[in-house]
Amino acid sequence: MISIVELKNFKCFEQQVFNLGKLTLCTGLNSSGKSSFIQSLLLLRQSYYQDLLHKVGLALNGDLVNIGTAQDALFEGAGFKDKIIFKITWTNELEGLWSFNYDQVSDVLSLDSTPTSLEIYKTSLYSNSFHYLTAERIGPRPFFETSDFHVRQRKQIGSRGEYAAHFLSVYRDESIPNPVLSHPKAESFSLIEQVRAWMGEVSPGTRIERKLSPDMGLVSLQFYYGLSNSYRATNVGFGITYTLPILLVILASPPGTLILLENPEAHLHPKGQSMVGHLLALAASCGVQVIVETHSDHVLNGIRLAVHGGKIKPEDVCLHFFQRIEQSDQVLTQVISPRIDRNGRIDCWPDGFFDEWDKSLDALLEPAQE
Repeated sequence: MISIVELKNFKCFEQQVFNLGKLTLCTGLNSSGKSSFIQSLLLLRQSYYQDLLHKVGLALNGDLVNIGTAQDALFEGAGFKDKIIFKITWTNELEGLWSFNYDQVSDVLSLDSTPTSLEIYKTSLYSNSFHYLTAERIGPRPFFETSDFHVRQRKQIGSRGEYAAHFLSVYRDESIPNPVLSHPKAESFSLIEQVRAWMGEVSPGTRIERKLSPDMGLVSLQFYYGLSNSYRATNVGFGITYTLPILLVILASPPGTLILLENPEAHLHPKGQSMVGHLLALAASCGVQVIVETHSDHVLNGIRLAVHGGKIKPEDVCLHFFQRIEQSDQVLTQVISPRIDRNGRIDCWPDGFFDEWDKSLDALLEPAQE
């Protein structure tokens, strides 16, 4: 499990240290560095799978993330001779440092130095025990892609959730690896029954079925409500389709898995957002490491309620609030890390940290102007 990530001269970070827990929540204003932090991990992974990280360098563009060229990756205040450095420390004291040279127009940063221990590349960041879901996930479709390689060989659902329907079709009858995540109303521990039960928190009465068309390499999702006729995915709204890959990666991940998740709240009503936060906390308590980027106070509150209910220890949760500050002629990213206690209370609330409703309420309590 990753415990510390250090970044130097990367995008908006001159030098920044991130302490990670079993569950790490990143939030803040738009364009304040949350995605850049996640991209640092994705760049290492995609460079490894392009067979470049060992001897060549850092691939800025690939299946997981597209940065552009070195000019887009270098911290604005850095010099052309400065290195871009990523350093990761794991809880077992394993440590890796990657240093990359700057070449303004290159889309592969050449290696300056790299870790010597090959044990690093056996961790979840570089293995199949990894899931990343981008904010721009696949919406409702009449049919979804299938991939034997991604689904059966690597147990992946795709960064956009494009193989979620195929994944559910293949592993529907397998028991979830973490019984703690079992929904109390589920009929069994099977993946399909657990997905149906948790999906019921988003849309009560929803029953999911799939129809595989192997000759065409496609799979469709069908939804039922009670004894109703089936509905296509395109007729039940975005929230269901957007939530399905999230539920799958959480429920199907065994201990030791690393999950990177962007904006799980998209297209979900507040109850569903809180449910996702609670479920992420349950997964983290079972040994799944979760890094989530969110703008939702409901996701945060779902996590806080899980702490309050004793589902996860407060010391296993890290919160990072990203903000922009003006300093001299530069606009810099500052990261503040509030702490959560056993009662689910947070020790400090920086300006902009999920306080918009309080500000709005204060304004509403003022007499209306005639």
